[in-house]
Amino acid sequence: MDRPRRVGLPWYALEHYEVLRAGLADGAKLPSSYETWCIATEQMEREVQRSGVEVVRVPIEPEAFATWCERTGLSPDAAARARYAAAALEAG
Repeated sequence: MDRPRRVGLPWYALEHYEVLRAGLADGAKLPSSYETWCIATEQMEREVQRSGVEVVRVPIEPEAFATWCERTGLSPDAAARARYAAAALEAG
């Protein structure tokens, strides 16, 4: 591999977490506690980094994400969050 691979990691701010959980198609699958989500996500982030992949946290803001989902015709679920993060990473 010539250059390190990069992945966008959908990242939620504490102040947006409850609104996002309520508005996501799969929000009920997310931990009820932001702290629990944060610990699990940071652990996954470290595992990906250990494999040699650069991880870039991409903030998911409720209104911007909802607008993007409407524009792209996607349901606001995990797959859409991953695509949103990848698109944000590409856009710089």
